[in-house]
Amino acid sequence: MSRIHYDLCARDSHLTLGHETRIMGIVNCTPDSFSGDGKLLQGKDSSACLRFARKLIREGADILDIGGESTRPGARSVSSAEEIRRIIPVIKKLSGNVKAPISVDTSKLEVAQRALDAGASIVNNIRGTRSSKGFLKMVRDHQACIVIMHMRGTPATMHQYARYKNIVSEVVEELKIAVEKCLEIGIKKDRIIVDPGIGFAKTVDQNLVLINQLNRLNVLHCPILLGTSRKSFIGQVLQKDVDARLMGTAATLTAGVIQGAHIVRVHDVGPIKETLRMTDAILNAHT
Repeated sequence: MSRIHYDLCARDSHLTLGHETRIMGIVNCTPDSFSGDGKLLQGKDSSACLRFARKLIREGADILDIGGESTRPGARSVSSAEEIRRIIPVIKKLSGNVKAPISVDTSKLEVAQRALDAGASIVNNIRGTRSSKGFLKMVRDHQACIVIMHMRGTPATMHQYARYKNIVSEVVEELKIAVEKCLEIGIKKDRIIVDPGIGFAKTVDQNLVLINQLNRLNVLHCPILLGTSRKSFIGQVLQKDVDARLMGTAATLTAGVIQGAHIVRVHDVGPIKETLRMTDAILNAHT
């Protein structure tokens, strides 16, 4: 199977995408993440996050995604000040101690600004299809990379918006409009990643269809990020609690990579690294 290759730029960092599936390791600096991992880092100084991030890199993470606000279904928003308090010390320590590009998982302009100033080079915006011009100009001015994720509503309300006539066509169209907006603002094409937003304003069946037809996002001519790690649709299919969804996660990511995903966002970096090495070996084999 032919794989689409991209050269991704994020400030001074460069990643080649296509031959090897890249891993974005999740570092949750939140007390209420759906997976519960953020609780492990609460009540400690930021050195705990630094140790955790280094562990993810040893296991094979190519990018670190730092988040200070839960985006689980029904989650309430936190203030910019609280989000900044949670993540900026971590990003400052990481930027001086690791070579992997640092991503900030936020949709708030002030938080993203502070994160970029602290050393982040990627902004992972869950409300990417509705980013303001000011937000996009800030990304442009820092020569950062942006992840545009598809979502309708907010984490607290998104379940109300999981209504589509054609899930794949509508997600592609809404992402296309967002990509065009980025280009009009002046963000270069090699600094844009698209994410179909698995689990965000989608039903179980809609998530499965999106993964099955992920290659239709190739018309956007941008790298594709896929985030399925431990999500509830896996639990509903397998009838598994959040801490028993590793194999389900691996299956969704294998299917997604076969359908064109370039980057996967995961909690369990070590086991998923092995899964992806095998998947990549198969996809890169030639007769």
